[in-house]
Amino acid sequence: MEVLAAVATAPGTDFALERLRLDAPRADEVLVRIVAVGICHTDIAAREGHMPLALPAVLGHEGAGVVVAVGDSVTKVSPGDHVVLTFRSCGACARCGSHDPAYCENGFPLNYVGTRPDGSNTLHRGDVPIGGSFFSQSSFADHVLAYESNIVVVADRGVDFALLAPLGCGVQTGAGAVLRSLKCRAGSSLLVTGGGSVGLSAVMAAVVAGCATIIVSDPIASRREMALALGATHTIDPGAGALETAVREIVPAGCDYAIDTTAHPAVLDSALRSLGALGTLGMIGVPERADAPSPGSAIELLMRGLTIRGILEGDSDPDSFIPELIGYVRDGRFPLARLVRTYPFEQINQAIADQHDGHCVKPVLLMPDG
Repeated sequence: MEVLAAVATAPGTDFALERLRLDAPRADEVLVRIVAVGICHTDIAAREGHMPLALPAVLGHEGAGVVVAVGDSVTKVSPGDHVVLTFRSCGACARCGSHDPAYCENGFPLNYVGTRPDGSNTLHRGDVPIGGSFFSQSSFADHVLAYESNIVVVADRGVDFALLAPLGCGVQTGAGAVLRSLKCRAGSSLLVTGGGSVGLSAVMAAVVAGCATIIVSDPIASRREMALALGATHTIDPGAGALETAVREIVPAGCDYAIDTTAHPAVLDSALRSLGALGTLGMIGVPERADAPSPGSAIELLMRGLTIRGILEGDSDPDSFIPELIGYVRDGRFPLARLVRTYPFEQINQAIADQHDGHCVKPVLLMPDG
């Protein structure tokens, strides 16, 4: 079938809207009409060549929409179901068996390569194949092919698709870091470095978790104000002085937990120094270099009993965690709507520019028929 898609053609260039040909669903595939799709930093990183997916390609990995058709072997969903699309896992490895699909042993080829695992392409420009299958969805398009393992059915059809879409990656990453990865205790203290959609999702989750002190560090004043409106107890302008000094003026013994969304080495070092003894630093941000150094020193970790842990997708098991988040959104405990700004699909490049310039936190694209 013909689909309208935003194509990444080269690093540093705008996405171009094109009509492409999408394969019919195979036995294990699901055809989904996308209603809304979030824009995530990972999409931009892929466009800029920081991932192995070759350009031209269709990106997008926070899709939400309606099932149109299913392959013969699909039993999880049916046409008409409202769904959230997320990362794909194999369902057969040890990590999937332990309900840790974010660390699926086959996650790399299923999410980042740009083809099906057998090397075939789902998308074509005329007769020429182009990259797709990004996170096994490539949801910068009005119709996509997805799979049972990266589809979550939404029971409550009254929830706005514009709020469902971000749950597939960025929101579940930030919220999961608090509620799943670190399991922040009620009454504890948390520092979040970076007040974008992932960091502010961590703030909302910290409120759900009952954290007593929630500190957000971000250089953009509007994001610090947003953090306070969402439940942060304190904010810090990192340009005003040493982060760890400012944190210890609030929590003299240091924080119990810190979550970094920036991946900047200096920020990571400051976040680590802001922890109290036996504190834990969760690393969410993706560094620009694969050989970027880890924060702190071995003696510092040893003498203070600190823990550093990497976090992918908030350690989410999407089939259980995304419905949990939907419940928080529906009940008013997770005010996600305050982060979201919607744009028509054809304004994808404006939405990206607005996010980069700090004019919006979480841009969500709405399809023409959405």
